[in-house]
Amino acid sequence: MAAKKPGKAELLAAFFDDGNYTALFADGPVSAAYGCAGGQSVYAVVQDGRPVDVEDIEKNIRVLNMAAETGAPVVTFYNSNGACLESGLGLLNANSRLMAQIARISGVVPQVAVVTGTCAGSSAVQAAAADLCVMSKDGELFLNAPFTSDDKVAIAGTAEFAARAGVAAVLADDDLQAAKKAASIVALLPSNNLAGPAVFDFAAPAKALDLNKYDPAAAAAALADEGSLVELYAGYGKAVYTALGTVGGATVGVVATAKSAINHHCTAKAARFIRLCDAYSIPVLTIVNTDGFVRSEGDDMAGGIRQAARMAGVYAEATTVKVAVLAGEAVGPIYTVFAASADWRIAVEGCTIAPLAPETAVSVLYKDEIYAADNLEKATKAKADAYKAEVCSATAAVANGAADAAVVPAGVRAAVTQALDMLASKRAVRLAKKHGNITL
Repeated sequence: MAAKKPGKAELLAAFFDDGNYTALFADGPVSAAYGCAGGQSVYAVVQDGRPVDVEDIEKNIRVLNMAAETGAPVVTFYNSNGACLESGLGLLNANSRLMAQIARISGVVPQVAVVTGTCAGSSAVQAAAADLCVMSKDGELFLNAPFTSDDKVAIAGTAEFAARAGVAAVLADDDLQAAKKAASIVALLPSNNLAGPAVFDFAAPAKALDLNKYDPAAAAAALADEGSLVELYAGYGKAVYTALGTVGGATVGVVATAKSAINHHCTAKAARFIRLCDAYSIPVLTIVNTDGFVRSEGDDMAGGIRQAARMAGVYAEATTVKVAVLAGEAVGPIYTVFAASADWRIAVEGCTIAPLAPETAVSVLYKDEIYAADNLEKATKAKADAYKAEVCSATAAVANGAADAAVVPAGVRAAVTQALDMLASKRAVRLAKKHGNITL
């Protein structure tokens, strides 16, 4: 099987536009090249499957340094059956320098990891530290070999496993498709943290937002330009949809909640994605419509509350443009976490925005009246419906400052486009500090 895998030349030809590039380091287990991918100037580092030694790692470090100095993204193709043991402890020092360089330029230029073969140990850490990781279905990613007698997970180390663990953002059927998907992602990202967003030709979406058949992917597609969305982390935290795409031809990051309850994987996924967008000043469009956070002691124990706090903190701290569309249920902590810190909040007619579920609120506010009724359930529903219309509606939210505009479903895309245009020149400065200490 290994003999049938595409070589370095084939990978680079699939990745770069028209297969054209300039070779920088052509010899040895690690090669590098420079060219255009998706119209974006980019560096590529490619491993060919052989063991990597200190000299090869130094090539990678040099390319990362060049990328930071020239303000261009770096895409690294991981495929190595290990380290060259003859290099001895020098490997530790070289890998330490490489990891430090990856961290140093994180948030300066985009880094995309593409796993086409084996990516293990320190390489796995380096790949996971990239902004995004793309994996071929034949790729392997693990810290320690997962093929032991104690292993109870049959897919351990595979691309599917990495997707479920939230490490692989995109899966590809084969190595060449992985290269092409990496190019499409690079095209949507700015070249560096000081560059403006990429601008594309666009077409309006074919369908408008439909709240009666709400689906996060469909809701995102109704607001983004036709065919522009590239979903990320589809295998992880499935009650939240995240994607890069364009609105009005300019790149945006889209976060859309599903109607089902949200667990700690979902908030961790959303926080990671928003942090990526903020690093490169990509506007964030958040679509909120969910039944709330999952009611589970197990999820709380696994980090549900901690991750919700992390999500709220990341969203609040982000200085990029933030637009929230309140497209359905946005009650209590959901509103706090996903919408409260947005620069502009668009409430869609028919949504419910409230500090507490209406049914629960009226059971307290009108307890005596409800219990005096002949039909408890009918009386509760009647009061809840009235409470929704008077207190929790889109119009009420605007009047009380919980939203900035109220629109009908058919007008949401126009409202989003207008908001993004209005906020395009936003400038925000964080308070001077080393870093925040919001829970991780």
